[in-house]
Amino acid sequence: MDVPAELKELSATLTSIEAVVDLPSLHRELDDLEKQASVPDLWDDLEHAQQVNSRLSFVQGEIRRVEDLRRRLDDTQTLWGLAEEMDDADSRAEAESEIAGLRKSMDELEVRTLLSGEYDAREALVTIRSEAGGVDAADFAEMLLRMYLRWAERHGYPVDVMDTSYAEEAGIKSATFQVKAPYAYGTLSVEQGTHRLVRISPFDNQGRRQTSFVGVEVLPVVESSDHVEIPDDDIRVDVYRSSGKGGQGVNTTDSAVRITHLPTGIVVTCQNERSQIQNRASAMAVLQARLLERRREEQQSAMNALKDANNSWGNQMRSYVLHPYQMVKDLRTDYEVGNPQAVLDGEIDGFIEAGIRWRRSNETASAS
Repeated sequence: MDVPAELKELSATLTSIEAVVDLPSLHRELDDLEKQASVPDLWDDLEHAQQVNSRLSFVQGEIRRVEDLRRRLDDTQTLWGLAEEMDDADSRAEAESEIAGLRKSMDELEVRTLLSGEYDAREALVTIRSEAGGVDAADFAEMLLRMYLRWAERHGYPVDVMDTSYAEEAGIKSATFQVKAPYAYGTLSVEQGTHRLVRISPFDNQGRRQTSFVGVEVLPVVESSDHVEIPDDDIRVDVYRSSGKGGQGVNTTDSAVRITHLPTGIVVTCQNERSQIQNRASAMAVLQARLLERRREEQQSAMNALKDANNSWGNQMRSYVLHPYQMVKDLRTDYEVGNPQAVLDGEIDGFIEAGIRWRRSNETASAS
């Protein structure tokens, strides 16, 4: 190993990562989040408080990861210099071992910098469904559920299992869970597609080989609220005299209100109340509800588009072979592992990293 060249290359890689991560910006965000977290009435709004603390924890972790790598690299450079100066074989071996560890850590962090899609920073909503293969497919679905839960546990990511539908004989028909960590969607999105298992079926009394299939769907968690901000510049308010049945006060004053939302053309009217102020408030409430529904429809369309796009990346995306040989192979990236049990125990980072790099390469090729 040409250690000086390795150290120089690692330093250049880390400098590039630091530029993409933008440490000064992260430190400014950290200061702002710490101020928000110290506000006495923060927990009066539980949802906001959880968002602040979750983001604070993530930013602290990102800064720590990058700065720890820089310290480790500086210490390794110092160790190598002393080893050369003192002609110390043990120190040389220690430095070379640390270089290998630094390379692995930087590769993992470099993959994170590739997650720049519109929804990549979101939490992930994962659904697993058994497909062809009967009871073996249901059992395989449960194996994959365990695999992802173990993966999340390894990384310290909170998970909320929202729904599980159990099969009659064994396994599950489907399960949906949310991974509550920043960039969970960008990370897990490459797992979407059809997973295939080949093994001797434990449910076949003749011991025959069985192939079964499970579908994995990954979507970003929608960030929405019950209130839509409507700038005054976005609306036109017209008042006019109410018509139709009503008391004398309703029909003889300009109390009716028509609100036009200029960006969308949505028109809302209200003339049921005696007061123009009351009619305006009622009309605004209706307009907010219509805009919220419109936003939900747009978000659903975006989710459907992501689902279609991810399916184009992922159909028949990975094979887990337990018989006649032992191997797990990604059919898109050709990344493979000869220890299926480790993979099914949650060791899937290699597949995820290869998938993210593969997707970015395809996106870059398409753009050019």
